[in-house]
Amino acid sequence: MIGYVPLVLANLRRRPLRTAFTLGSIIVAFLMFGVLGAMTRAFSAGAELAGADRLLVIHRVSLVQPLPESYRARIRQVDGVRRVSAATWFGGVYQDDSNQLPTFPVDDEVYLDIYPEYVIPAEGRQRWLADRRGAIVGRPLAEEYGWKVGDTIPLRSSIWRQQDGSDTWELNISAIYDVPEAGGDPRNILMHYSYFEESRGRGKGLVSWYTVQVADPAAAPRIAREIDAQFANSPFETETSTEKAFAQGFVNQVGNIGAIMTYVVTAVFFTMLLVTANTMAQSVRERTAELGVMKTLGFTGGLVTALVFAESILITAIGGVLGMLGAQVAVEAAGDLVRQYLPVWEIPPGAWLEAGVMILALGLAAGLVPAWNALRLPIVQALRTG
Repeated sequence: MIGYVPLVLANLRRRPLRTAFTLGSIIVAFLMFGVLGAMTRAFSAGAELAGADRLLVIHRVSLVQPLPESYRARIRQVDGVRRVSAATWFGGVYQDDSNQLPTFPVDDEVYLDIYPEYVIPAEGRQRWLADRRGAIVGRPLAEEYGWKVGDTIPLRSSIWRQQDGSDTWELNISAIYDVPEAGGDPRNILMHYSYFEESRGRGKGLVSWYTVQVADPAAAPRIAREIDAQFANSPFETETSTEKAFAQGFVNQVGNIGAIMTYVVTAVFFTMLLVTANTMAQSVRERTAELGVMKTLGFTGGLVTALVFAESILITAIGGVLGMLGAQVAVEAAGDLVRQYLPVWEIPPGAWLEAGVMILALGLAAGLVPAWNALRLPIVQALRTG
């Protein structure tokens, strides 16, 4: 079939405007497939990366309602609990309000033990423990803002003010952490809860949530029930769930992202299929006489059919590859902005393979009817039509 590639390309160039419009529809379809795939991955990544041995304890009313710091000791006494750590949403802003940085005052080593996916050099960990104003930052943030170990960064908080009324907190970068490719949020800032608690002007003794590490993940449902039972009918009732369930529930508040993306992509590809099939049908009809001549010269029906399929698959492949490359460019261009809110922002690793399968399937589907008509076309009828 390689020897017939010039013939296939010549057929595509026969009607350049029609081919261009068809290519455009295919490019848009695969462009949307790539970008929507990145969006689906971004929204679902939190649930996929959640630890199986971690529970989150939040206020029963809402995540924004605080919990007493005194709950820590009572949670730790529940059978099966291995570690307990508190965290608070800080609301960090660097330089400009558009630079919203996820910043969390956390317990010292306990939090790092619960989240081993934060890879921190031993000396950096020790520097952080020794400096009450120390901070650990993710490598993407450090690279984006040019931070290095030893720098002092001023972070403003839209929520918390210090006792002197200032909303600016100076943090010393003690370490830069990495995360494995398979998990972890690489764009966080961790500061000391003890420094935060001593310095804030209000809300003392309150935290946003607790992270509980259990010894046996199979016992997590039982432990969650026991934790909530301890604080039932209190002013600060709790709701405990696995970290994965919490992350998935947070995503579901936006909607079923996966289903929405599937419906959109399906509609787009169905439209693309109709356009491509129509183009192929018109192309074959216009070449009826030529197909008759080819069969007269010895081209078998199977070969003619294969050429029609090759033409359909080739135009789909060109548009599909260009669309996926466009999606890659678009995702990278929006990366700096989107990653402030969705740390995992990339086209899924398997998207190119899926695109390849769809190119082949859609190319075959679009060329099916024209190829069948070309196969059944009698020579005499073809020459008479011409």
